[in-house]
Amino acid sequence: MSRNNSRGKCTIFALGGLDEIGKNMYVIQYDNDIVVVDSGLMFPEDEMLGIDVVIPDVSYLVENKDKVRGIIITHGHEDHIGGLPYILRQLNVPIYATKLTMGLIEHKLREAHLLNETKRILVSSKSEIRLGSMTATFFKTNHSIPDSVGVCIDTPDGAVVHTGDFKFDMNPVNGQEAELHKMAAIGKKGVLCLLSDSTNAEKPGFTGSESSVGEALHDVFRKSKQRIIVATFASNVHRIQQVVEATIATGRKLAVMGRSMVNVVNISTELGYLNVPDGLIIDPDEIGRLPAHKVTVISTGSQGEPMSALTRMAHGTHRKIDIVPGDTVVLASHPIPGNEKYVAKVVDQLFRAGAEVIYNTAAQQNVHVSGHGSQEDLKLMLNLIKPKYFIPIHGEYRMLRAHGQLAESVGIRPENVFICDNGDTVEFVNGRARYGAKVATGNILIDGLGVGDVGNIVLRDRKLLSQDGILVVVVTLSKQNGTVLSGPDIISRGFVYVRESEKLLDEANRIVTQTMERCVRDQVSEWSSLKTSIRDSLSRFLYDRTRRRPMILPIIMEV
Repeated sequence: MSRNNSRGKCTIFALGGLDEIGKNMYVIQYDNDIVVVDSGLMFPEDEMLGIDVVIPDVSYLVENKDKVRGIIITHGHEDHIGGLPYILRQLNVPIYATKLTMGLIEHKLREAHLLNETKRILVSSKSEIRLGSMTATFFKTNHSIPDSVGVCIDTPDGAVVHTGDFKFDMNPVNGQEAELHKMAAIGKKGVLCLLSDSTNAEKPGFTGSESSVGEALHDVFRKSKQRIIVATFASNVHRIQQVVEATIATGRKLAVMGRSMVNVVNISTELGYLNVPDGLIIDPDEIGRLPAHKVTVISTGSQGEPMSALTRMAHGTHRKIDIVPGDTVVLASHPIPGNEKYVAKVVDQLFRAGAEVIYNTAAQQNVHVSGHGSQEDLKLMLNLIKPKYFIPIHGEYRMLRAHGQLAESVGIRPENVFICDNGDTVEFVNGRARYGAKVATGNILIDGLGVGDVGNIVLRDRKLLSQDGILVVVVTLSKQNGTVLSGPDIISRGFVYVRESEKLLDEANRIVTQTMERCVRDQVSEWSSLKTSIRDSLSRFLYDRTRRRPMILPIIMEV
């Protein structure tokens, strides 16, 4: 498997995308050349209070930025492109992507004022690009967004194949078939290591064709007598196309709701990946002027996001449209793990508003199929590529483990399967693999315009504030002799209702006064010591009386 008796070292690791769903970023390094595959983001977990999105820690790449030859993007989903506007501020390197993927990236870079500063190179499945000592070629795959590709990175020590997100769809909506012949040719030539999508590694069989969803949608459209509202991922261009076709077939007009949905529809139509006849799309203001049976709405919000268009419609707070009895609402997606409760709340609210809701119950699973391959798809990829070594990627740990077992079932030796966490490295020297030194990695939290300025300490404070509230204690001291001139004044937020807790706060005031008097007697004048004394004594008192631990913030002033 070695090439030219290479004495160099190929290292593979992930900065994101292992033991999680999201913020995909994979690194292939051969000596002094680094190639990055994908640069995604992840939406925050429940305990990340106030955080907007999460991106990988790219400090390793920044420290080695002279070695980074480029970032290859496999497709246009947020968990593969969403980190670029943040990461390119630290790492100005070329971006390689297919036409639609590049269109979505350019929109992001334009908003971030990075478009003119970023070198962008279009690729296709026929491209071959030189990246230092490595060469990258591409092959078409099927996914829930057009123009998705896998990549084969040829290193002096052997070929490394990254599948991107994929399934094998034998009846694709856009006619783009996966290039099985090219995958087989790569496998026949010899592959050192395969990195493959593990999202559906626990699901038996093959993943269904996207075309089956079109048939189900047409059936829903034919039966509905009033408005139809379809919620799906904005980036699922194939699903949008099928909504367009069902809308045309039933003589309706289409309104597009949600900023991200509007952006994707505009970009996909402009680049020719979405076929929308002139006059089909109407402005949301026109919805009320048309008969209900002549209107289709396509919207964001299939994951129950609190500020999404569908959620606001369900709660009657959308500026353009409310749900009314007789509406048919189709949630054409599966909940992402962790979003189930949000989706359930929106579905419940839609029913309360009088809508007929079609979502993924056991009897209604045909309104969505996954874009990720199930077990038989994954086995087929393994048999086509025939790698010597295998690293399952893009999934939570149980999915990676299941995918590793699938690899063993088709003949990969167990010792050649590497189940990794983010930052774990696998080193290849002359075609032999071993675990290497761990690379520093982690989460960078994005809050508004702040990148990485919110860490564990700030999150801990936010958690404390959300649990037991805050007490602010204000005391004014004499600059001459340190005696208390005014206060203490206690302000409560999120701890107790002041009007019903006057006795408790009066006692708290007395505790603070006694503490300050004791400090004056003991000639304690250092502000940090005074604040610590106030915080400790008040915290003990409040816990004894309420079994709560609010954040206590002493403010001391001198006059």
